[in-house]
Amino acid sequence: MELACLDLEGVLVPEIWINVAERMGIAALRLTTRDVPDYDQLMQGRLALLDQHGLKLSDIQRVIAGMGPLEGAREFLDGLRERFQVVILSDTYYEFAMPLMRQLGWPALFCHRLEVVDDRVVGYTLRQADSKREAVRAFHALNFRVIAAGDSYNDTAMLAEAEVGILFRPPQKVIDEFPQFPVTRTFDEMREAFDRASLQSV
Repeated sequence: MELACLDLEGVLVPEIWINVAERMGIAALRLTTRDVPDYDQLMQGRLALLDQHGLKLSDIQRVIAGMGPLEGAREFLDGLRERFQVVILSDTYYEFAMPLMRQLGWPALFCHRLEVVDDRVVGYTLRQADSKREAVRAFHALNFRVIAAGDSYNDTAMLAEAEVGILFRPPQKVIDEFPQFPVTRTFDEMREAFDRASLQSV
């Protein structure tokens, strides 16, 4: 049985933190896992900025409420689910993702949780360390063959652990550092990459 594992932000929906940065006028919040390989360093910087600017969880959720999937993402996902079991492996948070999951037809989502006190985001709890890689390993233990797609540094362990890893609209520095992964830039190209990967022998 084949399983498709996809990142969420940058692959199916816009980057949440970039949208928050633009709405709130805080340029430093534009940094994402496409820019910073160390996830804890990235999140600690974000938490400090939220505290510095007095931003609450509800402020972020209002921005997310006005967002939607990338153009063509729902159709791509629906087509993929006709041929694969599909799981979204993301370093986002359930407190952010639920409105976007509704618009994507409620795919299975594995992500993290925020620590919130009186509407203030004070920390975060990872499902587990290196969760994307560990999820693929667990799927292998269940005898799934995994094809994975992502766009950022934090996806590369997942892509390497899968039988086939695919980059989708990655920044050039990720392409340069991980030339072993094919690069796709449209949903049609990514669909074709999944089809080719599915035809490869186990």
